[in-house]
Amino acid sequence: MAVSNSLAKSQQKTSLTAYLSNDAVKNQINSIVGGKNGTRFISSIISAVNANASLQECTNASILSAALLGESLNLSPSPQLGQYYMVPFKNNNAGVKVAQFQLGYKGYIQLALRTGRYRKLNVLAIKEGELISFNPLEEEIEVKLIADEVEREKMGYYAMFEYTDGFKKALYWSKEKMKAHAMKYSQGYAADVKKGTKWTFWSKDFDGMAYKTMLRQIISKWGSMSID
Repeated sequence: MAVSNSLAKSQQKTSLTAYLSNDAVKNQINSIVGGKNGTRFISSIISAVNANASLQECTNASILSAALLGESLNLSPSPQLGQYYMVPFKNNNAGVKVAQFQLGYKGYIQLALRTGRYRKLNVLAIKEGELISFNPLEEEIEVKLIADEVEREKMGYYAMFEYTDGFKKALYWSKEKMKAHAMKYSQGYAADVKKGTKWTFWSKDFDGMAYKTMLRQIISKWGSMSID
């Protein structure tokens, strides 16, 4: 264990650029990504990490592992695109921070659209005063959308898709249900709520995480996705 911790701490002192420039690591990347895409892949990782101070504290190996998983899905690590994220987590056993792959809601959309089966796919926030009714049996929603985005507090989230063959599914969650979901499945968010901090994606971009949750719920249960 002492040797393992020593290696991990030693790795932390090596810059990500130097780590990715190592011949053994470059060979690993090229064997998976392909030689012509290796440079693009490395540049995209470095750019994403440079934009996130917490991610810079993670082990280089975990950053590469998370990025390779994203690459295997043919998704971009660019935070601006929001297709997937490399999220820092504290590994208490090893005493280091590690990066873990987390699919973004735009990544779910990309993987779904690649199937070529969707005629419609949508997710949106429903603000207070907009929801007239939602029939969960028929999955029909009636809303009157407010043009002013900041006029009222959001009260829920709606997601739907329709296949080219006419198959449809729709889902609505209240904001209270979404908050309960976040509290149950994200220890970080629960800690943020308790301490009044904003460290997690749920705290920084609740709507974005809610969109992803809605898409994951509806697509993983009734839809389809493809990496091609």
